[in-house]
Amino acid sequence: MKILILGAGQVGSSAAYHLSKEDANEVTVVDVRPDILRDLQDRLDIRTVVGHAAYPDVLERAGANDADIVIALTDTDEINMVACQVAYSLYHTPTKISRIRSAEYMNAPKLFAQDALPVDVRISPEQLVCDYIEQLLVYPGALQVLDFAAGRVRLVGARADHRGSLVGQKISALKEHIPDTEGRIAAIYRDGKSLQPDGDTIINEGDEVFFIAAREDVRAFMSEVRKLEDPVRRVMIAGGGNIGMRLALALEEHNQVKIIERDPARARLISEHLNKAIVLVGDAADEELLLEEDIDRVDVFCSLTNAEEANILTAMLAKRLGAHKVMALINRPSFGDLVQSDTIDIAISPQQITIGSLLAHIRRGDVVKVHSLRRGAAEAIEAVAHGDSVESKVVGRKIEDLELPKGTGIVTIVRGNDVIMAHHDTVIETDDHVILFMTDRRKINKIEDLFQVGVSFV
Repeated sequence: MKILILGAGQVGSSAAYHLSKEDANEVTVVDVRPDILRDLQDRLDIRTVVGHAAYPDVLERAGANDADIVIALTDTDEINMVACQVAYSLYHTPTKISRIRSAEYMNAPKLFAQDALPVDVRISPEQLVCDYIEQLLVYPGALQVLDFAAGRVRLVGARADHRGSLVGQKISALKEHIPDTEGRIAAIYRDGKSLQPDGDTIINEGDEVFFIAAREDVRAFMSEVRKLEDPVRRVMIAGGGNIGMRLALALEEHNQVKIIERDPARARLISEHLNKAIVLVGDAADEELLLEEDIDRVDVFCSLTNAEEANILTAMLAKRLGAHKVMALINRPSFGDLVQSDTIDIAISPQQITIGSLLAHIRRGDVVKVHSLRRGAAEAIEAVAHGDSVESKVVGRKIEDLELPKGTGIVTIVRGNDVIMAHHDTVIETDDHVILFMTDRRKINKIEDLFQVGVSFV
């Protein structure tokens, strides 16, 4: 597949990294900064083109004339939209994905019809990050909360502690502890290494446990891994940028929200958009300000500025001053690995959150959901089975008969309104939503091949 990525910023570079690791992809990256492109080319097997992402001659040099997908990820909405228009008008590029940061554009869907701006998929990393944080606040104690099958099923990652009912016991004891629930443990990471869980696997304190469950059963499973925490009520946000303001808007109706912004003009603008949240002008790293605002009574402190070093230090300060839980927006994966589970409870990676949304639109076969896990090393995928036993490699077959790559397991099937925990003898039917967990995402091509139907399928 020929993929053209426009923009080599944090999101664009992350997309290039993930997509170039897959053998079936031929990736070209366009950016105006030759030094950034040189660095990418030194690390990745990709082509690079220096130039303005929306200029026709630059797109021509980048190979837009036969590209399968154009992904416009520059920092400027207008450049991204015009690039998609040029790709469509001159080359009829089949799939055009655009990053749109401005809520004003995102809230005007008529702009993006084929006879207007031909953008097939709009992605807002800021909104995706906001939604991600919201889910973490709904399930206190979770490291990741990911939706499948329109929210009917959730994959949750949590670190086991000694207060969890299952800690120190075999996984098979789940049936006795919570007999009337639908769910299973999909993966365990111990000391950074993946374990393939079975009924005899013992959950140890400190294990990072990923379980998948019907939405109504998530809390019951959480209690098996760690003690359930009280609901989040008081939230403090450092940084009034796009993400900070969107999160405050989303939370203020049901939570006590304070947002700290150092720029008085920006703080004034934020206050005009918010109804109940309190906007404070100041530096979130000011110890006196945090103490005055009762940081020790805050349930969750979210550091969401544009500077990751400031986010790390501010979150660490808030934790030291008594905030119950702290989250920090961190772009570099190496920083996230260093700080998470030490002083900072959750490191939030915009690239990891965004890349899953991108991958769902790039995968072959009917892949409707992709979530990147463990800093991109693993993936959770939702694919739809189509066709019959002749046209499909999965329909009408037992799971034990499928040629799944090593480290890949089918954990759940959603069939209509039913959530079915997969077993070795479960037979996949037409239109099943199949949820898989992959500990090695490099084998994704084999999964895509499985869920592609024969040429006779219409």
